[in-house]
Amino acid sequence: MLVIAIGVALFAFIIGDLPGKSYFSAPPDQVAEVEGVSVNYAEYQKRVDEMTEMYKMQMQGEARIDEYSDQIRQSVYNSLVQEIVLDKALGEIGMKVTPEELFDMIQGEHISPMVQQIPLFADPQTGAFSKTRALNVLKMLENIESVPPDQRARMENLRNYWLFWERNIKQQRLQSKYTTLLSKAIVANPLEAKNAYEGHQESSDIIYAMQSYSTIPDSLVTISDSEAKKLYEQRKEQYKQKDTRVLNYIAVEIRPSEEDYENVRTNIEKIKTELANTGSVSEIANIDREMNCIDAFMAEKDWEPDVATFVNKAEIDDIEGPVFVDDSYRLYKLLAKTTGPDSLKVSHILLAATQTADTTATVRQADSLLNVLKTGGNFEELAAQHSADQQSATKGGEIGWLTERMALSVSEEFKNAVFAAQPNQPFILKASYGTHVILITEKTSDVPKYKAAFISLSVTAGSKTSGRIYNELNQFASKNNTAEKITAAAKEAGYNLVSNVRVTTDERLLGSIKGSREVIRWAFEGTGKNEVSKIFECDKDHFVIAVRLGALPEGYQPFAAVAPMLKFELAAKKKGEEIVKRLKEKNPQSIEAYAEAMQTSPDTVKFITMNTMRITGIGLEPILNAEVTVAPEHQLCGPVIGINGVYVFTVINRTKESGEYNEQDEIRTIESMNAYRAGYQALQALTEKAKITDRRIRFE
Repeated sequence: MLVIAIGVALFAFIIGDLPGKSYFSAPPDQVAEVEGVSVNYAEYQKRVDEMTEMYKMQMQGEARIDEYSDQIRQSVYNSLVQEIVLDKALGEIGMKVTPEELFDMIQGEHISPMVQQIPLFADPQTGAFSKTRALNVLKMLENIESVPPDQRARMENLRNYWLFWERNIKQQRLQSKYTTLLSKAIVANPLEAKNAYEGHQESSDIIYAMQSYSTIPDSLVTISDSEAKKLYEQRKEQYKQKDTRVLNYIAVEIRPSEEDYENVRTNIEKIKTELANTGSVSEIANIDREMNCIDAFMAEKDWEPDVATFVNKAEIDDIEGPVFVDDSYRLYKLLAKTTGPDSLKVSHILLAATQTADTTATVRQADSLLNVLKTGGNFEELAAQHSADQQSATKGGEIGWLTERMALSVSEEFKNAVFAAQPNQPFILKASYGTHVILITEKTSDVPKYKAAFISLSVTAGSKTSGRIYNELNQFASKNNTAEKITAAAKEAGYNLVSNVRVTTDERLLGSIKGSREVIRWAFEGTGKNEVSKIFECDKDHFVIAVRLGALPEGYQPFAAVAPMLKFELAAKKKGEEIVKRLKEKNPQSIEAYAEAMQTSPDTVKFITMNTMRITGIGLEPILNAEVTVAPEHQLCGPVIGINGVYVFTVINRTKESGEYNEQDEIRTIESMNAYRAGYQALQALTEKAKITDRRIRFE
């Protein structure tokens, strides 16, 4: 009986802890469900990896790829959702892209513009798309198993890069077909064409006076719930919402203390002494410090501004600092000076060494290529045919302009060799990873260049400081362990409480706090009201404690949530009616008299047409826009009740552009705009109507 009782209690505890929405109780590998179609995490992550590789290739490296991580994931998710939604819609009408059609777009007579823009398929000599090169590259990617093992990872990346584009080419054609189908069903008529022509042909200049609704006290206007509910029912479709959590939170920045600053100041002074007393900067660099001692000469313009100022005036072995810049203490030491070209334009043919290949044979091949070049061979053609560096091979072997620092990223031997070489004299460089045939095609003029050590110690919160900040927040949270207590005590304790923040599952950040996705994930682990979180450490910059005030379920926002906004709008309309009533009682007969009655001054606006979206100096006022367009010249018009206030105006000038009306041109313009809108809005509407459950929050 005791075992049964404990079992029942545990079961009740687990059931009671389950969230109201099944983000965490769905199949373990399901990242989303779209119209009944499950998207598993493996497929989602595979797509993310493919797009990440595409970004790397587009950006020529990985240095900044982390900055795009959230953008990549959101883009992949959107693509997966749109594919499923569109496939279902097109499946119902039998529309698809056949294998023959896809082949024609990639290798046939009607090459897709997307294919023609892929760098892999560019002719190395002209830079233009080459069908022959495209076929050769695709054939190579199909036979990736025949590639030497040490090159296979690179080829796998290239194949993933191509598969990314192949899928997007097919999807783009599907969308294009669907858009064409819809746009052909939307036809502009002559009346619409005439209205569009007249909408931009005639413009008006006005003088006006305006009285803002803020001049009428709120106490003079009463809006009942029934009035607001009537407007709510009329606009209910505008108030759809995703599953949402409402939070209050306290974010405490982890800032260094004065003790942390003093520790770094002491440390930097110690390093300065070491730097002055040793000839080997590398001994200091081996210590765990932010050391920037690049074994390369750099022109003044390539150094950071503060380092550039130092090297320009310093003598060899001079030391400057410590200097406090951007929360760090810095030291500079000039190691050497020289004169030489700032940068070189470099091309190469890389013959990669492999575990199975004969190294001697690779060197013989390099010698053979060098002989061909010396007897008039074309470097670009040879690079395209023989280079293992596919990225540069597509451009005739061209790496581009390299400074010494950039060349050093390849290797020190590479840097030394290319900067000692003469232009237009190819040479061979053997390296641990292969053999280069290198050609320097251009170089810049000689300039002063410097080699310097640059030591920087950032001031960050130490473990003692971080622990103190955490303990203070933890004590506050322990003492104020309910939503009500936290709200009441936050200000007095010196914490800023951010209130009534709404978050959805697809948001990555809480406010602007980096690394705060964990807080949002916690918010969706339940639906209970006034629950307090643990303390989260976000990106080592902030401690965050959150209060889940409650949940707003997916569907329509409740009337209570939008009532204040609706009542504000209705109150503005009633204030407008009150302003008009008061103005009519005063019976002004001119703009100046109206302005005096409104306690304002007249103003002017030029070039208002029917198509003007926002009136200069006024903003969005569609009713005023329409009234101005049809008003007779030099006649006092109004009062007009607008969005922001009440207006009276006179058209003081009207201009009509020259040019004859061409009905067919106007119709073509309208239908072209409709075609774009049809495609975008149709896909948007299909997505909004689809039943979609986003469960990414379980994984990331």
